[in-house]
Amino acid sequence: MTHTPHATKYYDDLVRSFPSMSGKVVMITGCTSGMGLVLAQTCAGLGARVVMLNRPSPRADAALKGVLDAGGDAVLVPCDLSSFDSVRAAGATLRRDFGDQGCDVLCNNAGIMGVADKATEDGFDVQMQANHLSHFLLTHEVWPLLETAGAQRGEARVVNHSSGARGKPGRPLHAKYLARNGGNLGGDGWPGLAKWTRYQQSKLANLMFTYALDSHAGQRADNRVKALCAHPGPADSGLQGKTTQAGGDRWLDRFILGQALKYAQSVEDGTSGIARCCCAADVQSGAFYGPNGPHRTGPAVLLSPERNPVNEALIWEESLKATGITNFFKP
Repeated sequence: MTHTPHATKYYDDLVRSFPSMSGKVVMITGCTSGMGLVLAQTCAGLGARVVMLNRPSPRADAALKGVLDAGGDAVLVPCDLSSFDSVRAAGATLRRDFGDQGCDVLCNNAGIMGVADKATEDGFDVQMQANHLSHFLLTHEVWPLLETAGAQRGEARVVNHSSGARGKPGRPLHAKYLARNGGNLGGDGWPGLAKWTRYQQSKLANLMFTYALDSHAGQRADNRVKALCAHPGPADSGLQGKTTQAGGDRWLDRFILGQALKYAQSVEDGTSGIARCCCAADVQSGAFYGPNGPHRTGPAVLLSPERNPVNEALIWEESLKATGITNFFKP
């Protein structure tokens, strides 16, 4: 694995505690670099077949080659989370190619951070669509494969990746960020803090979607699909370097990112939460993992629930409306 300058303290011991994943299929979004790539390498090293869901690019090809060269079993399926059409096409490919074997783990990892107010081709805020709405749609598209794996091997998992930026428990979600308001949300002028609010809303959406999925799936007869979530704590994963500096003030953006990374852990340690959700044997649906030490650092541990019935109802209904899904569990 590629290590950051930050020393890895917890990840290697955590991985040694995981059971074999031989015979399992793990699908991961956003795994050209950073925590997604570490997770792909880890799952492949444990014997899983890894499906790397990335936008087509030389970086995506290089990431796939790295996993294969290390002896892993992996394939690349194109998936651009800024386009619902691309997500639906990826879903059709996955159902065709993995209909018999199913999907044991879908890790909705990909994310973008701190970008200016602009719309996707579907009309939504680019951060909300890439970080949440397209993952909501992808989970819907892959649901039959999760049920197949659950029936064949006892369980399957959906793992969402939130952030410390989600805000304190009880923070409200606002429907306007989930509607077709991309490019009309404003706030890119001085001091440019609105893009960080949009990011916060998308990361809160990740956690609330987890809880809502846990509730709705749990009402289904013989449900064997678990919904889990993690946050990485501060980790210099490279995501910060992709922040768009358009609008606002570059000095302020650098200050915000500098504060976020002041106590950063290694990329591997930042991966601990989603890795535990994906690979550990002892996880329960609805669980939320992440570091809980000083400055939100330390090993990934089980965190206190942050459930909010109002937010959970809103995320479910607004996400169905945004994606046009009428029955979440039947693509």
